[in-house]
Order: sequence, then C-alpha cells, then structure tokens
Amino acid sequence: MTLEERLVRLIRTGGPIPLSTYMQLVLHDPQDGYYTTRPGVGRDFITAPETSQVFGELIGLWLVHEWRALGSPPAFRLVEIGPGRGQLMLDALRIAATTGGAGFLEAMQLTFVEPSPVLREGLAELFAQYRPGFAPSLAGVPGGPMLLVANEYLDCLPARQFRKADGQWRECVVGLNGDGHLAFGLAADEPRPPQGAALAGEAVEVQSGLDLIIADLASRREAFRTLFIDYGPDDRAPGDTLRAYRDGRQVSPLETPGLCDLTVDVDFGRFARLAAAAGLDVAGPTPQGMFLLGLGAQARLGQLIKANPDQAEAVYTAANRLIDPSEMGVRFKAICLSPKGLAKPAGF
Repeated sequence: MTLEERLVRLIRTGGPIPLSTYMQLVLHDPQDGYYTTRPGVGRDFITAPETSQVFGELIGLWLVHEWRALGSPPAFRLVEIGPGRGQLMLDALRIAATTGGAGFLEAMQLTFVEPSPVLREGLAELFAQYRPGFAPSLAGVPGGPMLLVANEYLDCLPARQFRKADGQWRECVVGLNGDGHLAFGLAADEPRPPQGAALAGEAVEVQSGLDLIIADLASRREAFRTLFIDYGPDDRAPGDTLRAYRDGRQVSPLETPGLCDLTVDVDFGRFARLAAAAGLDVAGPTPQGMFLLGLGAQARLGQLIKANPDQAEAVYTAANRLIDPSEMGVRFKAICLSPKGLAKPAGF
C-alpha cells in the first residue's frame, strides 16, 4: 500500500488532518517518508554546499573562530542537523584542518542529526576517520560544549497553516474531495493560532518545531553556538508558502506524497523573538550574502579563481549565486543563537 493510499484510509477513518500532520507523515513516515527513503539532494533540490565549495569553507572558518571564542574547549560536540550527503561538513573540515590546527579536529566529537538510514550509512562511511555519532534529534545530542550548524533544515519543519474565512481564522487541513482524492480544506472549528503568531494578511504559517528547538537550547548548561541558515522573511510572518519539488520542478504538495520534497518559508522574526524570550543571545537574522561577505567570501573566491583559471567563470558564477541579492543573497538568512555572555559571533 502506498503512502497516499494509507493517507486516504487515515482520513476516511478519522477525518481531515492538519497540514502539519500531513507534512510530518509525507516527509518522515518510517516506511515511505521522503527524507526517510528518498532524500533528493542534487535531484529534487540544490542546496548552497552543492552550489559552491565556498559556502562550506566559510562555515568551516566560522566554526574554528567560534570554537576559539568558546575558549577552545578540549572536547566539544560539532553537530550538523540535516547534513544530507555531507558536502557542507566535508568542505568545512577541510578548511578547519588547515586553519584550526590539530587542536580543533582532536577536540571535536562529530555528531549528525539525520533521519534517513540511507544517508546515515553514507555519512558513516564518508566521515569514518572522525568516527561520527548520530542522534535522532537535537534533544538526543548529549550535553557539553557545542557548535551546531543547520543549513536548510528549518524549512522542512511541519507548519500549521491558518486562513481567514468569513472573518474567522480556520486551520488548513488535508481531506478528501468528492472523488476520494486528497484535497485541501478548512477545519470546521475555530482553533486559535499558537501564541506569538503574527496574524497579518489572509493566511499565516506557524512551525511549532521552532519552539522545540529554542526549548532544547535554553535547557543546555554548557556554552554553545548554533548557526541556522535558511530562506524566509524576518519582517513578517509567512502566509501560504507551502511548496513541493520533484526532479527539479515544482509540483502540487498533494502529488505523489513521499516522492517529493515539501518546504515552507521560515519565520525568522518569530524564531528570534522566541530565542530572546527564552534568555538566549540572538545575532541576526542577517542576509546570507552579507554574512558570507563578512566571513571573507570575496577573498576566498579570488583564491579559487587564481588556483583554477580555466574554471574561473564557473567558479565565480556558482559563488556569486550565494551572495547576489537577486539570487540567494537576500532571500536566505543566517541567525546565531548562544547563551548570554559570549562575544558577538563572526559574520554578524
């Protein structure tokens, strides 16, 4: 039985399900979820590390700088959430090995938070020399000093969506149409959107997973830096931003559940407010282009072009896509969360 058939049976039995529940099942169902069985990095979507090596290298420089800012602890967790095929961490550790000396690599305990068994197997082999550990979630990462990076992870956290109908807020659900196929609709009752949601416009999305991340970070006792990079606004709440991608093209979010990636814009404003309310120090959100330029993107790009003159145009075009305001430079944001009392992180 396909995931779509199981969803239809679920809805027939218990009624329409919230959009957040639909996203959770489509992306993370143990049997047929997209990230569980068919992660499509490089096929359904392209992330910054696959666009240019400059991205991961600059993150590597940032990690070494922040390790020193934490006092160069002799043992710390280097955590990546949603590492995919590991390209970001490969580039980051290559640079860290030359700029951080042996101390950084010897001190780190590499840990990946990755739900896909297929990707975990590949990561274990790719990073075998570092003997990486794996955790099911951020909450499963052991305590101790920590540096964490998560690129394009927040956008796949399930979102509740609310719409105005006849002057009342109604939650968006997935039900069945007259032909028995999956269809969007509105709940019959009037659930209140979660506290802190900016109710502007005719639709709003709220990711409860952001609250869980903040709660976990706020409970940690040792020093940490967490860097999140993703796409979304910082001056307003996202409206209806749910999208699906398969084989590099945008498709209906209800088309072939489990075979396409689902994504929503991240509400960086709310993420920052939640962190500040929990007593964390918040740097950013700042546009990705400005963040990377602050870490030395132009200098690194010049070095790569000089070392690869025959590929200069391709190298420049790829790296420029990360920085250009008309490409990823503004739409993508970087935000760093830390305990109070640490120095301002690099790039902000």
